[in-house]
Amino acid sequence: MMELLLANVREMLFFFRLSPTGFMGELITLATSKWLSEVLQKLGKADETKDEQFEQCVQNFNKQLTEGSKLQKDLRTYLASVKAMHEASKKLTECLQEVYEPEWPGRDDTNKIAENNDLLWVDFHQKLVDQALLTMDTYLGQFPDIKSRIAKRGRKLVDYDSARHHFESLQTAKKKDETKIAKAEEELVKAQKVFEEMNLDLQEELPSLWNSRVGFYVNTFQSIAGLEENFHKEMGKLNQNLNDVLVTLDKQYSSNAFPIKAQPSDSAPAKANKSPSPPPDGSPITSPEIKTVNHELEPSSLETPGAGIPKSPSQPAETAPATAEPAGPEAPHASAEAAGTEAAAGAKAPKTETDSGSASSSLPAVVVETFPATVNGTEEGSTPSERADMPPGFLFKVQAMHDYVATDSDELPLKAGDVVLVIPFDNPDEQDEGWLMGVKEADWLQHKELDQSRGVFPENFTERVQ
Repeated sequence: MMELLLANVREMLFFFRLSPTGFMGELITLATSKWLSEVLQKLGKADETKDEQFEQCVQNFNKQLTEGSKLQKDLRTYLASVKAMHEASKKLTECLQEVYEPEWPGRDDTNKIAENNDLLWVDFHQKLVDQALLTMDTYLGQFPDIKSRIAKRGRKLVDYDSARHHFESLQTAKKKDETKIAKAEEELVKAQKVFEEMNLDLQEELPSLWNSRVGFYVNTFQSIAGLEENFHKEMGKLNQNLNDVLVTLDKQYSSNAFPIKAQPSDSAPAKANKSPSPPPDGSPITSPEIKTVNHELEPSSLETPGAGIPKSPSQPAETAPATAEPAGPEAPHASAEAAGTEAAAGAKAPKTETDSGSASSSLPAVVVETFPATVNGTEEGSTPSERADMPPGFLFKVQAMHDYVATDSDELPLKAGDVVLVIPFDNPDEQDEGWLMGVKEADWLQHKELDQSRGVFPENFTERVQ
């Protein structure tokens, strides 16, 4: 069966070689010869020129390109983080300058420190770009040309094998045509020369490029480490100077400093017990006259003359005379406060204090109401209607704090204030640390299209929207 297939292919090739003439005939013959050569090689009926050493060099080249591209992306992420940290540090120093009053000692020193701090961040970022990122771009800039030459070398290898198989088939044919054999031999020599020239150049360049990666990695990370060391050293000096200024300020104003104390906790039993205490006359607390609904009193209590309603626990309520009988739901409170104002308390003083404490502690218990937990106006546990309008797999919202200019086609450009709907990656293995996938809320609401609108963006340029 295989021999029959090969015979049919040879007959078809012979037909194409005899039919057309001129330039078109040569093109058809060349294309058919290449196709036949590839078919025979795949079927194992024709030998294929292989160079295992070169194939290993190509594998090393692809690995080196993958590692370099990842390093370049991570380096860009690092630079974006440095820029974001610079902005955060700048805002913090500006806040210090705002709260630092002009008459305080060291005002000029703090301004100078803030200025030097900003310059140090700018210098650090610029040196990272010059000594690391630009060097990385130059290093990766040589790979596209070599990659195209490797692909061209593969095509020339197919031409060489095709010419060789064609020449061998003419030599082994029963009816030999010396003219065709001479022409085939000439094409074979030409194809072999072109292939060997390209192959020789790549065999010299690829091992050299592979070995150069060590020195490049060493220089790149040494530059980053050296810049970080110098940056932190200079930043440490500025922080020490700022600390000296603040110590001087603290010494000068320490005697006038206002101590900030925590709110003392009240351990009184009446405060700990949130349930209302019984009134002084011993009447039960469940009396219908003092029942409240939504902070409103019963109509019967409102009509009772002489009953006062305090505005807050700290404000005294208007009460009836101390000798009058308590009337309405506020009578226990009124009698308690009236008793507290008597000069000769005698043995009733402790009881008066207890009554007063129980009255004040009963106020929060009366007005406390239980509402379902809400988040941004929506009851917790309920499903917001807006989730139906979100993209598939929607996780949460973030808002851009800084502008971000996309450097790759798969990245999402941001403007400060943009709201982004975060969605999961199609393949979780493709997600790099510190990067998120999302679509701008405005684009999603307008187009409802993910493929054209989504992209990755650095997480540290945004903050999560509650």
